[in-house]
Amino acid sequence: DLAERYGVEKIKTIGDCYMVAAGVPTPRADHARVVALMALDMREAMRSQDGVAHLGLELRIGINSGPVVAGVIGRKRFLYDLWGDAVNTASRMETHGAPGRIQVTRTTYELLADEFELESRGTVPIKGKGEVETWYLVGPRAAARAVGDAVPEPSPV
Repeated sequence: DLAERYGVEKIKTIGDCYMVAAGVPTPRADHARVVALMALDMREAMRSQDGVAHLGLELRIGINSGPVVAGVIGRKRFLYDLWGDAVNTASRMETHGAPGRIQVTRTTYELLADEFELESRGTVPIKGKGEVETWYLVGPRAAARAVGDAVPEPSPV
């Protein structure tokens, strides 16, 4: 429901991993913003008393921004998928994140810093990348909340 609400593309579910992307197949300038808002709503849904909070489950969410290659693979069973360093780095943000937190890379931090509160986590050792500076997404800045968090419409960019 949240993927549809925010106009992001559900790529796949593997085990307990749910992968979405914004800006594919149609580019959109607000890709980092909509993924951040969706991530915050996902975390809130897990904490909701009328949802699954009683189960004591928590999400680890990782976000990265960057170029990807997208396409359909398969001959009998088709699958739309994404590849590239940006995808691998986003996966590492989730894997090396903390339960209940949304970890983002510098690239995403720079796209979100004006509108969202982000808390520096410092550097994290990431396989194949070395020490990577990361932040936790906390929530919208007070000014953004005052304006309202209207559900974004996909932009025709």
